[in-house]
Amino acid sequence: MQTYMTRGTCSRQILFDVTENDTVTNVKFIGGCSGNLQAVARLVDGKHIDEVISTLKGIKCRSNTSCGDQLAIALENYKQKKNSPETEKKK
Repeated sequence: MQTYMTRGTCSRQILFDVTENDTVTNVKFIGGCSGNLQAVARLVDGKHIDEVISTLKGIKCRSNTSCGDQLAIALENYKQKKNSPETEKKK
């Protein structure tokens, strides 16, 4: 399970998994608007990581970001780490 500490949102943390096929699963927001974030989590479950990023990136709420935008940023960070030379060496 991946963990991302959010910035500028009511939610404090996002937990998620990404499968070998780059499918987003098990998204859980810690804090924030529970009903809305449960809906976001269900809507992205089973979607390809790039689809989730392109759908949610840039959505604004408070502090010029949103929980959805923060999930997109978390997934982008995950992809960068996954594709970094250091990660490739460990495989």
